[in-house]
Amino acid sequence: MDLKSLIRDIPDFPKPGILFRDITTLLRDPDGLRYTIDFLTQRCVESGMQVDYVVGMEARGFIFGPPLAYQLGAGFIPVRKRGKLPAAVHAIEYELEYGTDCLEVHQDALQPGSRVLIVDDLIATGGTAIATAKLIQKIGCELVGFGFIIELRDLQGRKHLPDVPIISLIEY
Repeated sequence: MDLKSLIRDIPDFPKPGILFRDITTLLRDPDGLRYTIDFLTQRCVESGMQVDYVVGMEARGFIFGPPLAYQLGAGFIPVRKRGKLPAAVHAIEYELEYGTDCLEVHQDALQPGSRVLIVDDLIATGGTAIATAKLIQKIGCELVGFGFIIELRDLQGRKHLPDVPIISLIEY
């Protein structure tokens, strides 16, 4: 299946000069969505990943993470922006283009030694994925890989990630 044909390009969003890759057109297509989850699952299995938990970052990692976790027989753990989780959290601050942001995960969500796959819809510069990896490793978990639906190769986010398998289904 040609997944690129299901991704809508929106020029000048969220600001002039940016070409936004909109996945809502993929999500609304039942065959495309099923294929995306099945193909991502297949690639993870072929990479030899042994996964206890799939971690998805707010917000679009929440879309692809749970069905992938289900397919892999793993649990799903949400990583959220500051102040969104109700119980005690582990947190990590990270640099943005202009300022900083913070990601959090519940302290009781992961145990040291757990094997974790990080999933998101897209990797661009890699900032959120890197911060999530550092948060997972700070807890003492084993990072087994990353899974992305889209990779923006020109932004070279991949080169900043730890040396684990990195799966991307669509490259621009």
